[in-house]
Amino acid sequence: MEIEELPGVGSAIAKKLKEAGYYDLMALAVANPDAMAADAGIGEATAKKLVNLARSKLNMEFADGIDILKKQETMGRITTGSKALDSLIGGGVETQTITEAFGKYGSGKTQLAIQLAVNVQLPKEKGGLGGNCVFIDTENTFRPARVMQVAEAVGLDPKKVLKNIKVGRAYSSDHQLLLVEKIPELVQKDNLNLKIIIVDSLIALFRAEYVGRGTLADRQQKINRLMHALQRLADRYNAAVYVTNQVMARPDIFFGDPTTAVGGNVVGHTATYRLYLRKAKGTKRIARLIDSPSLPEGEAVFAVTEKGIVDVED
Repeated sequence: MEIEELPGVGSAIAKKLKEAGYYDLMALAVANPDAMAADAGIGEATAKKLVNLARSKLNMEFADGIDILKKQETMGRITTGSKALDSLIGGGVETQTITEAFGKYGSGKTQLAIQLAVNVQLPKEKGGLGGNCVFIDTENTFRPARVMQVAEAVGLDPKKVLKNIKVGRAYSSDHQLLLVEKIPELVQKDNLNLKIIIVDSLIALFRAEYVGRGTLADRQQKINRLMHALQRLADRYNAAVYVTNQVMARPDIFFGDPTTAVGGNVVGHTATYRLYLRKAKGTKRIARLIDSPSLPEGEAVFAVTEKGIVDVED
């Protein structure tokens, strides 16, 4: 059903909504009415009415467990390139969810991001979803040469692979949030088959801009908004979301590994799968699954090579 088909929506209101980035019923249904009224320049009462109409058409009420099961059966998975790592997270990076990977520099977070940007374009029988990637780069880590190298290794045309990755370079936390909010407009304009959104890294710009305890509440509130925007996009497009995160050392930990992810409970509660990556000897990396709603904690060893993410040879 198109927006114009909703009762009381004429061509003028539909045009305003689409110019503000609300292209379909799902965009209306998950919108905040006050924010939509401000974005589209329509009355608050009209915005609330449209949101309620969209939600009723999409049947966004309570559902039973069977309905949830049917929805989850539509989830896809994207191979990481390593069978051991895929097995650790249940068969690959899952759509409709957020997967977070955190670790020190050199632990393989960005390499995994590039691998997923390539592998999502593989056909389903080879572990991909035949879709496009949106890559939000906050640390200037996206390297086309590396993408081409990985694409050749998996048997894809390097130039076509690069064409199917839409890269947004974020220069501030507000710009980062804006790029995420602009994704529906990009999908509409370029007719993308969006299957993965990558943010590398999630937290870098926030750490640079919000310094000191006095800014912590504002920072966490904005990160919370960003994470929920990513989850809505994952549900809306049946796409995977992969975010990399930085780490810090906890001063209250005297025994064991004091390394912990930045972002606190806001990131921890929103991410569905949390991976802690560590560098081992040579090309080897260790991934530890520390949080999942359905899988036990565990570890997998993989390697980062010229060909990308691969299994470690015995």
